[in-house]
Amino acid sequence: MLDPQIRDLAQAKNFAALTVIPAGGHPMTHVMWVDADDQHILINTDIDRAKAKAMDADPRVTVAIWDAENPYRYAEVRGRVVGSVAGQEAADHINKLAGKYVGGPYTFGPTDTRVLYRIEPIRQRMM
Repeated sequence: MLDPQIRDLAQAKNFAALTVIPAGGHPMTHVMWVDADDQHILINTDIDRAKAKAMDADPRVTVAIWDAENPYRYAEVRGRVVGSVAGQEAADHINKLAGKYVGGPYTFGPTDTRVLYRIEPIRQRMM
């Protein structure tokens, strides 16, 4: 189960740093929009992005989320991708995130295919 304080931080208008391990083995980190349900951190990206390919190949990830109003208040979740979904559910989710972060719908490119990843916490802490 995701810590409720971390869930609330992820559901608010805060950014996250997603760290994945690509095929080359050197971790890479991306600043991302973030969301959560009661069980998982939710990350939405384009299916052709390097971070998506890395999560498909190696489910181990770390997500750090910081409070936009107080960046010294943050959470770290080390976990693994336990599921993903593409199609309308992922498209609806990115529109929800765009409403939260930019106040309107997401602007899809002509080749965008969204995928929503569910990350199960293995280790989590709130600072």
